[in-house]
Amino acid sequence: MKRKVVFIADAGSWSADSLIERFSQAGANLILNGSQGDKQWDDVLAACAAAGSDVLVTHADLCSSRDLSTTLDHAEQLLGPVDVMIHNCCEIRPVSVESCNEAEFVETMRINAKSAFICTQTLGKRMAARGSGSIIFVSSIHNEKPTGSSFAYSVSQGAVKMLAHEAALFLGRFGVNVNVIEMGPTEGADMTFQSAVSGLYDDYRYKVPGTKLGTADDLAGLAFFLAGEEAGYLNGADIRLDGGFLLHYMDHRMNKPAEEESQTS
Repeated sequence: MKRKVVFIADAGSWSADSLIERFSQAGANLILNGSQGDKQWDDVLAACAAAGSDVLVTHADLCSSRDLSTTLDHAEQLLGPVDVMIHNCCEIRPVSVESCNEAEFVETMRINAKSAFICTQTLGKRMAARGSGSIIFVSSIHNEKPTGSSFAYSVSQGAVKMLAHEAALFLGRFGVNVNVIEMGPTEGADMTFQSAVSGLYDDYRYKVPGTKLGTADDLAGLAFFLAGEEAGYLNGADIRLDGGFLLHYMDHRMNKPAEEESQTS
């Protein structure tokens, strides 16, 4: 990964700090796109510099192909062409099919799905022209599994998943791999997806067979693998990173600690 250029679509997202640390420690150069002011990046830039990683902070509108292309032209002059694109945009709003208004739905789709399309099309063309590259989508188990609380988010992630499949089919012909990480429950997911109609996140920690929730570091480790040569034959894959959460369907068989089990029985 040394001196490869990694574009992180939303450097302000929950997953970004771990992604930045993992790739910078391996010597990759980074393009960090986000809305934060430049001064807010001082600590990140210092840590990356200490690791020997060159960093460019950008503020491209990911829903504008023109703006993104201009940003990438500038970045290529400073760091070189992008080798790895990580799309990790994650807009979640607690709205149901019944309550969601049109503006909320459109905005969620814009941030999560339209940006994925623009990034894939714009960066995919450049990677295909060079005959190599890796595109990684940080998605969710909710690209198939309903949340019962944030339907627009689920719809957007379903769109991203199919986008990735279509892109893998085409870009794979030019040496570009496209894969999806389907992230499972992390700390606080029970509040994020609090629902009146679904019990999926009731005692969710114990629905993971090993009772250990995922972290951003887990995600960064998998993204790092997918970006490397060892994953060269992986294309169009959906990798579920949920500790086995979705395999569980009987609450009475949850792996609860004995003291909690006695309190509920």
